[in-house]
Amino acid sequence: MMALTHGLASLALAALATPALSEYASPPLLVAAFLGGVVPDLDVIAEHRKSLHFPVGYTLLAGAIGAWFALAPSAGVLLVATAVGAAVLHAWSDVLAGSVEPEPWDPTTERAVYNHALGGWHRPRRLVRYSGAPEDGLIAIGFTAVALLAPATGPTADAALLWLAVVAGAYVLARKRLPALRRRLAALVPPQLVASLPTVRVEETDSGATRVAVQWH
Repeated sequence: MMALTHGLASLALAALATPALSEYASPPLLVAAFLGGVVPDLDVIAEHRKSLHFPVGYTLLAGAIGAWFALAPSAGVLLVATAVGAAVLHAWSDVLAGSVEPEPWDPTTERAVYNHALGGWHRPRRLVRYSGAPEDGLIAIGFTAVALLAPATGPTADAALLWLAVVAGAYVLARKRLPALRRRLAALVPPQLVASLPTVRVEETDSGATRVAVQWH
């Protein structure tokens, strides 16, 4: 799934939970939820769905921080718990998505998310076939609508949510065209400039994850 889908899902859930946490809730809570839902996908530059995806580890950490909040409630602890909880949701929900190869709409593996505790990969359920699939966009728009309707979001947050939904929609429309678009843009770049730029490619690692490899000439 798109990083934006994960971020919007966590933000929507935090917005729905805000009335029950009104004593400790604050606008940064929504930011923490969104960032916690997005950050695991930063491992796309390392080993995607492995380097920053820890389904069991995040779950245990979230439980420990949740217990801390129950014993000593504070806005700061709630922020951390929210961010880690969003990472938990991200890591486990990717099991419902497609596989981890560079072009998951043409799957060649059965690897969705790496489980460090078990030392192996969860298989993809492919309820969302790939990041940027039409159903992925619909889920993102659905969570955007939930967040917009929640009383926790104000005009500024609503405007940001609408822009994020537009970005998600644009990515869905362009997703399968991106490889061809990159090739067309590369053809327009003068050969002398191409020779001075690094080569960037997505490749599979021995463990089955994908990573972005950058090679300087």
